[in-house]
Amino acid sequence: MPREDRATWKSNYFLKIIQLLDDYPKCFIVGADNVGSKQMQTIRLSLRGKAVVLMGKNTMMRKAIRGHLENNPSLEKLLPHIRGNVGFVFTKEDLTEVRDLLLANKVPAAARAGAIAPCEVTVPAQNTGLGPEKTSFFQALGITTKISRGTIEILVSFFFSIFCFRMYIFKCIYRLRLR
Repeated sequence: MPREDRATWKSNYFLKIIQLLDDYPKCFIVGADNVGSKQMQTIRLSLRGKAVVLMGKNTMMRKAIRGHLENNPSLEKLLPHIRGNVGFVFTKEDLTEVRDLLLANKVPAAARAGAIAPCEVTVPAQNTGLGPEKTSFFQALGITTKISRGTIEILVSFFFSIFCFRMYIFKCIYRLRLR
């Protein structure tokens, strides 16, 4: 089946989002950072029959909503929230029920280098199992360590806030295999 050209695809997307905004009285704006295709597939499967998930480019979503403002002026409240990697979940069901289904599909992910933590991170005082050649990671972070029995041991628990040490902390945590 050949793919439709870009102009046709865009016009179909605008029609689809306008139809969903008209048909469904309630919607969530959900963040989709670090969500893989398999996880998105299970979310769509669990919401089947209760809600519709719509992802797309932010500018196209904003343009479709702005074009539909004369029919429904309350949609203007959605515009400031369309930032980053977001999508819509349209529903006619109870919002708490759909939210619970969305949260049931939320899975913890291992830290990756360069990723921003969605929460505060505590590195507990423990034996890391890493060899002494990895001490530079801990020294860069200012974590007190010692080498015992050929492995690095963290002496004091260390707390990182969301906004500090973006790259170094996640390299370190990835090496520690903490979740």
